[in-house]
Amino acid sequence: MTATTWLDLPADSPFGVHNLPYGVFTAADRPGRRRIGVRIGDRVLDAGAAARAVGSPSELLDAETLNPLMAAGRSTWREVRAALTEWLTDAAHRPAVEPCLLDLADVSLHLPFEVADYVDFYASEHHATNLGKILRPGQEPLTPNWKHLPIGYHGRSGTIVISGTPVTRPHGQRKAPADPAPTFGPSRRLDIEAEVAFVVGTPSTMGTPVALADFAEHVFGVCLLNDWSARDIQGWEYVPLGPFLGKSFATSLSPWVVPLEALQHARIAPPTRDVEPLPYLDDRDAEPWGLDLAIEIALNGRTVSRPPFATMYWTAAQQLAHLTANGASLRTGDLYASGTVSGPEPDTRGALIELTWNGEHPLKFPDGTERAFLEDGDEVSISATAPGPGGLRVGFGEVTGQIVG
Repeated sequence: MTATTWLDLPADSPFGVHNLPYGVFTAADRPGRRRIGVRIGDRVLDAGAAARAVGSPSELLDAETLNPLMAAGRSTWREVRAALTEWLTDAAHRPAVEPCLLDLADVSLHLPFEVADYVDFYASEHHATNLGKILRPGQEPLTPNWKHLPIGYHGRSGTIVISGTPVTRPHGQRKAPADPAPTFGPSRRLDIEAEVAFVVGTPSTMGTPVALADFAEHVFGVCLLNDWSARDIQGWEYVPLGPFLGKSFATSLSPWVVPLEALQHARIAPPTRDVEPLPYLDDRDAEPWGLDLAIEIALNGRTVSRPPFATMYWTAAQQLAHLTANGASLRTGDLYASGTVSGPEPDTRGALIELTWNGEHPLKFPDGTERAFLEDGDEVSISATAPGPGGLRVGFGEVTGQIVG
């Protein structure tokens, strides 16, 4: 049974009490004071104020970021979630809690936590295969290591920005195959990558890997991410090392962190694998951590793709196990992303380089415009939902960004 709230919400709201994602906001009454908020419908609960109003003050909910709550560990996460659910479902709490609700339209949303390290993976077999065909025609699309380990790179945490932040077109070195020498200037092949990101709460000890079974003890929640990519800069710089300036200029993050506990009905087994993983990555007898998320990508208000996260070859639990396999430690606020989410069909690809096949087949819109890569003024929105209890959906909101020159 799904708990029923005393708020007047649509019965099928993706932001009902079955979800309760966390964010950080400011409001006009105290513009300089950031507060932890919990989304319920199209309203935001001031969590710290609500805790005080019901006589249960909490330093964790009165903080200006989610980091203290995230660091407190899974048992505390469950206790706080249970308390929030009670406040929003027990009518006896309504007189105290209702004044702590604000309209979503009246608040400004911020990065919900202080980002520590940032790692981006490359976990979609469909995406990796498509890029292999595009960039290495006539060769085996997947590199020899791809099905043996989750490939990833360390990104730049300092340029992770909240959804809605304008994205300045990056400058860098570019060299097309026919060019005699590189040139410096604005990227001409600016792209998106629709991804799902995982937020680490509980840290780990250096030298001690995190096992597959301990994934839920460390990961606080899930959000959406757009890994903006300058394909021309990336293509010239990434041999022999990995992504650098072609990726580090901006990465956009959605404002709501969906608790892992809200995604129990979205858990599924990952796709069948044709290469047996090494023991530390072998999840065949483990609790499945594939997730059935439905993602939608819109360009200037028009839907261009619907990538299915259920097709991802490597799960978030395997990624975390591999990230720490060498003894690297986790910190509260670490963020790691899935890599571009792409499905098997042309309209399920998660990046323009795939959707337009490296610009050879531009997207065509009803108004006569075309897009191979992003132009100044273009706005991209990525949204997602997941299965919830009783046929409900769990909403993630959206991550948006507009390109400026």
